[in-house]
Amino acid sequence: MDVQLTAAHWVYLAGILVILATMALRKNIVVPAVVATFLTALTFSGSIVTGLSAIFNASLVAAKELFNFFLIIAMVTAMLGALRQLGADRMMVAPFRRVMRAGTSSFLVLAAVTYVISLFFWPTPAVPLVGAVLIPVAIRAGMSPLSVGMVIAICGQGMALSSDYIIKVAPGISASAAGIEADAVADKAMVLSLIVGGTALLITYLVQKRHWRAPSPDLLVEWEAAADRGIGDTADRGIGDTADRGIGETREDSSGDGGGSRPPRRPEPAGGPSGGGEQAATATAVLVAPSDPIADPDSAAEKERRGTAKAFAMLVPLAYLAFIVYLMLGKFTEVVPPLQGGDAAAIVGGIAALILFAAAASTDRGGFLETTSDHLVDGLVFAFKAMGCVLPIAGFFFIGNPEFAGPILGISADAAGPAILFDLVTTVQSHLPQNAFITSFGILLIGLVAGLDGSGFSGLPLTGALSGALGPAVDVDPSTLAAIGQMGNIWAGGGVIIAWSSLVAVAGFARVPVLDLARKCFLPVMAGLILSTVFAVLVF
Repeated sequence: MDVQLTAAHWVYLAGILVILATMALRKNIVVPAVVATFLTALTFSGSIVTGLSAIFNASLVAAKELFNFFLIIAMVTAMLGALRQLGADRMMVAPFRRVMRAGTSSFLVLAAVTYVISLFFWPTPAVPLVGAVLIPVAIRAGMSPLSVGMVIAICGQGMALSSDYIIKVAPGISASAAGIEADAVADKAMVLSLIVGGTALLITYLVQKRHWRAPSPDLLVEWEAAADRGIGDTADRGIGDTADRGIGETREDSSGDGGGSRPPRRPEPAGGPSGGGEQAATATAVLVAPSDPIADPDSAAEKERRGTAKAFAMLVPLAYLAFIVYLMLGKFTEVVPPLQGGDAAAIVGGIAALILFAAAASTDRGGFLETTSDHLVDGLVFAFKAMGCVLPIAGFFFIGNPEFAGPILGISADAAGPAILFDLVTTVQSHLPQNAFITSFGILLIGLVAGLDGSGFSGLPLTGALSGALGPAVDVDPSTLAAIGQMGNIWAGGGVIIAWSSLVAVAGFARVPVLDLARKCFLPVMAGLILSTVFAVLVF
């Protein structure tokens, strides 16, 4: 297929290279992404008005595509805030301490649970479930927030989604584009996904273990109290110093509160309520260094509070367990209708909202309407503070996707947008030498580049079609090449090494900068992809 490259293609390619170079230098890439968006739109349209409009439109389109992740982060964060105010958060995670006693056991449990749920139901509902129930336990057991995020991303968005062995949407797309059987692609993709995931998990364990600490209840308090400050500071800089050290290691003031009475989430009115960052700082100060007297553990009010906290500590895991059962019934029976990924995530958010309302009403019966609103606002502020810088970055890469390029460039809805990124990939493949190893790694690279738009499966028709065309020419089974291309496309765009993807949800629940999380996942995942590609050529 001959593709005529224009000046806009070359400007877009230059923008990609500048962004990758900026990431390699550990600098924030928002400014390069915005400038590249402007120049690409200007070059394509020849109009400075379109170029300026594209800066706004690109972020707007990205916000529409990613807002579901922002919203679910906000709802679950708000729910956890209400449970923390009630004192139910520590009680909720107590039963898991029997298994997740230290970093290694927590690492294994997180990996297994995330993989199984994601394999059957996709990572969309898996991340909120694990984030709401198991992440606090792993933090308390000594794992660093960054390593928690890496495990969930590798096992969910990576290992489970790249094979998609149960639902088989991805193998079906790859196989139909290559003109082969879906099962042939699915079987090989499963093996390759385990190789990539196993390699990435092993490297993650060896590298991140030195950041883990001895299990302690104080770690959970530090993680909760320092989350806003840690993510905001490092996200602004684009450097992962805080995440690398572990949140607890940056703090000198620990509450030492081992679980008893919790102070109110917001201080009593001494000077009136504060707003914005001042409010967050005050809330953090209350959590870290409570000045209120500890309630009498034998008082009737304290006993009632503990009983309520214990009820909610049981309610939250049971509610999400019931949801998992509902998902399984929909998947394997006809008792209830099956849920798609987006519907499942919406239900997770709805459950979180109802629990938030109930917990706030139990804590503050007279003013729970205001308290609930405060928690929701805090959740939204946290989500946008942590993940907001992703929007202009995603907007640049969305210009390369014809599905999103039209609205960004102001093209009529009836006309197709330019496929700038796919045109570049198609041009590259036409220059690949006719060699099994080179072709296989070329398909892997094309899958990785096609995944730069962060949309997951968008590059599968391209890698599948190329596999069907190039496989016979280099004496490689097309299903092998299709599985290799599927690995590259989903491990990149599915949400592991691309920050402007569903990785924002993982980073939000782990409370680490999304750019740091993507950067730390890059080398383990790339090592796994290279190893799996070599294995595929030699064995398959």
